[in-house]
Amino acid sequence: MNGYDIFAWIVLLVLVASAIGVFCIAGWLPGHIAKTRNHPYAQAVMVAGWITLICGFALWPIAFVWAYVDVPAPRRAGDA
Repeated sequence: MNGYDIFAWIVLLVLVASAIGVFCIAGWLPGHIAKTRNHPYAQAVMVAGWITLICGFALWPIAFVWAYVDVPAPRRAGDA
């Protein structure tokens, strides 16, 4: 094994670790945003972020947008 082989293995390990890190951050981010914004469905947003990411990333942006959606307050009987 020469120096180039060792360098190649180090680069490969760094790339794999970076990919795993990005995957974990992307799954965690919608739930974290919803929780910090006191979203009433923060737990559901968190689950949606992980499930959609694991199942192919196609619907992950929907979970991300859902984390930012403000839920309107319910109307009271006297409000017009």
